Amino acid sequence: MSLYPSLEDMKVDKFMQTHSSLSASPSKVPALPASDSTLNEKADEETSGSSRLYPELSEFMGLNLSADALQTLSTSAPDQGTGAVSLWSSSSNWAAAPLTGGDVGVCRAEIRQGVREVVLCKDMDGKIGLRLKAIDNGVFVQLVQANTAAALGGLRFGDQILQINGESCAGWTSERAHRALKNASPERITLAVRDRPFERTVTLHKDMNGQLGFIFKKGRITSIVKDSSAARNGLLTDQQICEINGQNVIGLKDSQISDILNTSGGVVTVTVMPLVIFEHMMKRMSSSIVKSLMDHSIPEV
Repeated sequence: MSLYPSLEDMKVDKFMQTHSSLSASPSKVPALPASDSTLNEKADEETSGSSRLYPELSEFMGLNLSADALQTLSTSAPDQGTGAVSLWSSSSNWAAAPLTGGDVGVCRAEIRQGVREVVLCKDMDGKIGLRLKAIDNGVFVQLVQANTAAALGGLRFGDQILQINGESCAGWTSERAHRALKNASPERITLAVRDRPFERTVTLHKDMNGQLGFIFKKGRITSIVKDSSAARNGLLTDQQICEINGQNVIGLKDSQISDILNTSGGVVTVTVMPLVIFEHMMKRMSSSIVKSLMDHSIPEV
C-alpha cells in the first residue's frame, strides 16, 4: 500500500473541495451577463493595460487599418462602370489601369490558346487570298487579302497553319505550303490553325489628354512615356503594331494609325509583335502589296 495518495486521488479531492466551496458560497456563483455599458467599461480597463492578449485591429498583421486608412482603401476599389482599378504610383497619385474584360476591342483582338479548324473554298479564279511564310520550321500567315475566302474564314496576319487537309505543315517551306494549297480541291480546304503565337495584346486606358503613353514610327513603338498607361501595363519598345482593337493596321501610314487610335474609345487594345520577328516575316514582301491587298477590315465579334 502506498504512503502517498495517487495523482488521480488528488484530482478527485481538489474537485470535491471546489464543489463544496461553491455550494457553501452562493455569492460566488457566476452572475448573469453584464449590461453593455458594464462590458464596455471592463473592455476599456483591460485594453488600457500595458500587455494585451490580442493586438488592436489597427495593428493586425502589421497593417494600418485605422479609419483614415480604411477610407483610403475604399477609394481604390474597382470601378465596375469603367472597368478600371486604382493603383498606387510613385508620384503619390491614384492612376487608372485597365482590367482586361468584356470590352469590344478585347473581344476582337482575342488570341485563343487552342487550335481551331478553318474550312475554305477557292473563288472562281482558284484563289483563297492567302500568302504563307515559313519561320522556325512553322508556316505562318503573311498576308490575308480583303474580301477573300481567307478573310471571311477569320484568318489573320501571324496565324500559324499547323495542317492543310490533315497533313502536318511542320518543317515545310513556303513554296511547299503554297503548292499544297494550289493542288487542294477547290470545294473544301481544311486548315488547323493556332492564333498568332508571336503576337500579344495589351489593353490601355487613355489619360485626361487622350494619350496612351507611347510613340511610334512606321508602326514601330519607339518610346514609352513614364508613368503612362503604356508603361504601367507592360508595353515594350521595338514592337510592331499589328492590330488596334482587333483591326489589322499593317501597311497603313502612321497618320492612319493615329486616326484609328484617336477615334477609339477610352480603352484601347493594341496587338504587337517583336520587331525582329515582324521584319523576318515581311522579308521579300512588297510594301505596295501589303498596302493595297492586306485586309484592314474591322472584325465582327
